[in-house]
Amino acid sequence: MKYNISKEFFPFSHFKAPINKGMLKLASIFMKTPPFVFRDKEVQVTRHKITSFDGQQISCLFMAPKSLVDNAPCLVYIHGGGFVLNAAGYHYKNALRYAKEVGCKVLFVNYRLAPKYQHPVFIEDCYFATCWLYDNASTLGVDKTRIGIGGDSAGSTLSVGVCMMAHDRQHPIKFCFQMLPYPFLDARNNSDSCKKFTDTPMWNSTLSNRIAPLTNVDKNNPNYIYYSPVEAQDFSYLPQAYIETAEFDCLHDDGVLYANKLCDAGIDVVVNHTKGTMHGFDIVQNAPTTKQAIKSRINFMKGCFYPVTNDKVVNE
Repeated sequence: MKYNISKEFFPFSHFKAPINKGMLKLASIFMKTPPFVFRDKEVQVTRHKITSFDGQQISCLFMAPKSLVDNAPCLVYIHGGGFVLNAAGYHYKNALRYAKEVGCKVLFVNYRLAPKYQHPVFIEDCYFATCWLYDNASTLGVDKTRIGIGGDSAGSTLSVGVCMMAHDRQHPIKFCFQMLPYPFLDARNNSDSCKKFTDTPMWNSTLSNRIAPLTNVDKNNPNYIYYSPVEAQDFSYLPQAYIETAEFDCLHDDGVLYANKLCDAGIDVVVNHTKGTMHGFDIVQNAPTTKQAIKSRINFMKGCFYPVTNDKVVNE
């Protein structure tokens, strides 16, 4: 089926990812941390090994703009990829840009992936990386009262999940915000947009339905709610949010439903409905719509880290 996706996203507006174990094995070989991450003249990037819940170590990058003084705000950045793919180049580019233009440090979490590591390993990795950041805030030059969290797609799932886990486990961290571009937040996959967009490029509900068996998610597992946050009962404790949807995206309604639930709970929400877009559209970094969306994300995070006013904004 043809969709009225903007030509600015060509050729990715025609790309449909084949999600299978063979493809994932091949992708893991080529999707490594790109060298340009360590060549940025404005940001010092260091590698850290963080011990997770099971005693195993995960690799994280800590991005610190050289112009920032200590006691700076920090973004915990969790990349998308359906819980099965490593971060792509544009994830790293976005993270570096957030660091420089928001004026914050960034913890880039390379969590372990399905199907080799199944649920809840990836969510526990993200939670323990966040705990590590909080515990080492002084050494890292981070203001632990100004920590935000965010990520796209599956990274949004994990970001919201970490917020919920921190609350449920009574961790002292209080996130400044959750920043969620085209989020996957409803594991039921039965929304109107899921029913409508079964074959859209970049991502679609057919692919979403292939993910659950790879992650081996068990609805009876206490951690399941962190994988499908919209099914939670209480949203009143969550931080303010930026939620960005793509027009031709099976996950469009996930963002709308979550935004409504947050608003009903009295949480401040900025909703940015992008037009002519498909899931993962910001892979095309020079597209005008991408530039505007990233600018909106940056303005939101900057306003949370460096607040001037407490005005509530809904529907950007």
